[in-house]
Amino acid sequence: MKERFVLFDDMWDRVSGVLDTVPPAALSDIGRLYVVRDLLGRVRLSASEHAESGETRRLLQGLAQKLQDTLGPHGSPAEQGVLFVDPGLLADLDKEAREIHPGVFWAERLVTGSDWSTVSVPRGPTSAARYTLYSVKGGVGRSTTAAILAWHLAGAGEHVLVVDLDLESPGLSSAMLDPSAQPKFGVTDWFVEDLVGQADHVVAGMVTAPTWAQGLDGDVRVVPAHGREPGEYLAKLGRVYLDTDVPWTGRLDRLLSRLEDTYQPSVVLLESRSGLHDIAAATVTDLGAQVLLFAVDAESHWTDYRMLFHHWYTHKLARKIRGRLSIVSALTPEIDAERYLQRFQEQAWDVFRGHLYDDVEPSDGLQDDYSFDLHEEGAPHDPIPIHWTRGLAAGASLRDLERERTTIQQAYQPFLKWFDELLASNGDEEAS
Repeated sequence: MKERFVLFDDMWDRVSGVLDTVPPAALSDIGRLYVVRDLLGRVRLSASEHAESGETRRLLQGLAQKLQDTLGPHGSPAEQGVLFVDPGLLADLDKEAREIHPGVFWAERLVTGSDWSTVSVPRGPTSAARYTLYSVKGGVGRSTTAAILAWHLAGAGEHVLVVDLDLESPGLSSAMLDPSAQPKFGVTDWFVEDLVGQADHVVAGMVTAPTWAQGLDGDVRVVPAHGREPGEYLAKLGRVYLDTDVPWTGRLDRLLSRLEDTYQPSVVLLESRSGLHDIAAATVTDLGAQVLLFAVDAESHWTDYRMLFHHWYTHKLARKIRGRLSIVSALTPEIDAERYLQRFQEQAWDVFRGHLYDDVEPSDGLQDDYSFDLHEEGAPHDPIPIHWTRGLAAGASLRDLERERTTIQQAYQPFLKWFDELLASNGDEEAS
């Protein structure tokens, strides 16, 4: 008999259909049951060894047989499709599992991508305000924006910490700092020394202030991806993402907390890696930061954001993340900018309302519904423009921003005004 061809993308609906045929009472004595999709994309069932009995095994093997019948090669034979394991191992699944049926939880085993499936809780009111600059594509001006925003905020009296977390393509610190001002260590040094208990020895040597920040009412401190001498950078980079007693994202949060405790910034700017890799996910989902999503009006950008938002929607994370997102219209053209921004807003609204907004008519603000009109100012899809200018496109120096004040005003005035209002509103919320 010819083997049935079942697409990976069709698995979810088929599994849901099988579970709908099982009466909830039949699973009540098992406790938590896990449907685990392994690295090869095959489904198995897992339950606590404490629930194992002849009757339970027969019930779950019958369920595994149904799953194999409907999933084809993505299923597992009944005799291999059920695992009774130590409860401690099941607890590890709980970190990423989501309930899909009463008492039944879905868990993914992934090589990468798992960090997009968790969202951290909001940070406490006494913490420094963290902001992540993220984009699905590179080349949209995130590094330039981080430098200009730090300069602007420090001019207004803020104490700003800028951290280069684009470790695979570092460059923010070298653009902002003279070579002689580069600190001895960087983020990668902290991670490899943390593996052997020496992280505290490098913290003091991984932060420096750019010369252009002198004389400002506030201050700017920069934490580069690597130190003045990168050394064995690739060897260090290959060890950055190791999990120890905590996931590496937890280690990253520990590094930031250590820096915040030491330097007491009021604002922390995180330049994220671009793309959909789970390394970028940490700065977006796991650090409690407000997230600036940089984009240009190109179908490739909207397609990637649509995929990311769909992932959050299907994992029931939309409500946790959506209030922290704002879209930035990067490289807004000089010519016909109004029409460009109108088109950009329409595209962004379509992406947001398809996955992150509630499927209701926009409310009058008296309800908890999260929905916005196309032209509603301040909505997450309402674009914050950064204008393309010839001066910045020609490679304006990020080491002498005062000389570029006119160019910066031309490109960034609406963005900087919006950010000032955001920072003020966040401060008001913390005060209340």
